[in-house]
Amino acid sequence: MDVRDKLYINGAWTEPAGSGTLPVVNSATGEVMGSVPEGTAEDVERAVKAAAAAFPSWAATAPEERAKLLTRVQEELTARTEQIADLIAREVGMPRTLSKLVQAGLPIMTFAITAQQLTELRWEEQIGNSLVVREPAGVVGAITPWNYPLHQIALKVAPALAAGCTVVLKPSEVAPLNAFVLAEVLHEVGLPAGVFNLVTGVGPVVGEALASHPQVDMVSFTGSTRAGKRVMQLAAETVKRVALELGGKSPNVILPDADLQKAVPAGVQDCYLNSGQTCSALTRMIVPRSRLAEVEDLAVKAAESFTPGDPFDATTRLGPLVSEAQRSRVRSYIEQGVAEGAKLLTGGVEAPEGLDRGFFVRPTVFSEVRPDMTIAKEEIFGPVLAILPYDTEEEALAIANDTTYGLAGGVWSADPAHAEAFARRLRTGQVSINGGGFNPAAPFGGYKQSGIGREAGRFGLEEYLEVKALQR
Repeated sequence: MDVRDKLYINGAWTEPAGSGTLPVVNSATGEVMGSVPEGTAEDVERAVKAAAAAFPSWAATAPEERAKLLTRVQEELTARTEQIADLIAREVGMPRTLSKLVQAGLPIMTFAITAQQLTELRWEEQIGNSLVVREPAGVVGAITPWNYPLHQIALKVAPALAAGCTVVLKPSEVAPLNAFVLAEVLHEVGLPAGVFNLVTGVGPVVGEALASHPQVDMVSFTGSTRAGKRVMQLAAETVKRVALELGGKSPNVILPDADLQKAVPAGVQDCYLNSGQTCSALTRMIVPRSRLAEVEDLAVKAAESFTPGDPFDATTRLGPLVSEAQRSRVRSYIEQGVAEGAKLLTGGVEAPEGLDRGFFVRPTVFSEVRPDMTIAKEEIFGPVLAILPYDTEEEALAIANDTTYGLAGGVWSADPAHAEAFARRLRTGQVSINGGGFNPAAPFGGYKQSGIGREAGRFGLEEYLEVKALQR
């Protein structure tokens, strides 16, 4: 049991204002593995006041000093890699080998990349008679999700600290324990009191108190589009800056000349990463109708190779979903797909054989999915792939862009130039061409209802900076 009974406020582990606690559940077993304080608006008030008081001196710290501190955080997180990988494998359910690479590895890379970007940033430039300077935005309220919990925290905390902002973090109550590891690290490396604060709790209490607080200058939120809209509403009352990374229903367009032997298995793997609990997952595979049967065979073969099981078993390729609520949600979408007439090729709502404990769902593939079906329009957040056939490339493009989201996409073609030309027409923030790998230094974010702003690398750092012109 990992029981955390204090919040991190103003450089110290502090008793929460209330007595409530929130259980943390092991996704593979359904058993309680720990607990955290159920924070209150009073806790947020104390944390924001600490952050506001610490802001002037932290903002005045030399960028070189802030970069050195971020590098020390990177080093300390690296030393805790195994601990973090184990913890998040239990919290979220990602297979342990992937958890080490992704859930522990990406946050470490983010702190390293941000430290490097900080040393390269142009803080001042001359434009005519104006000296244009960049300054930190102020106190940042960071609200993060459970699917890549420490990585999403790092994507906000690292650039905010680098910019000279102070932070109040509210991690997801579903997977919050990893945030305490980061708080311990930040304390150990000597971050000044009040610069980083951690308040756990539920969104309608802690999240809303942060988004609406008049002393919070900026709120950065990652989560569902529905919750993001609520954050925007609350932030509008004090006209604070808002950065949002929200949902997705990303298309993976396989053009007629593509190598299906490569494209289809790679597309299934992308859809199923983290048991499908990835906002940028390529969940709509858009394929030539003339090659549909071949695509179906390859997709079923690939999907059935994703063996569900214990995240700590080396043979497991598909872990559980994060919670009972998430499993019920995914199962309801599978039922809706069948009810609306989609062709179920493999998977379904039944629990995988031998996995009655934990929140497991079978790897599922639907074909002959129409663009107007629910499973083609709404974010499922589970291991469910929808295959949509097309007759012409223009129809493929129309299907790909026919969504309220615009976070990511994929294109496959034997002609890289053709694939790039098609990718440029997709209304998404990122496009993978012929399986191009994820770049943690590239800007991440979406068009339309997938969000506002960008995270990661230089573009992520600039989100936390204000620009001032000094006329001379």
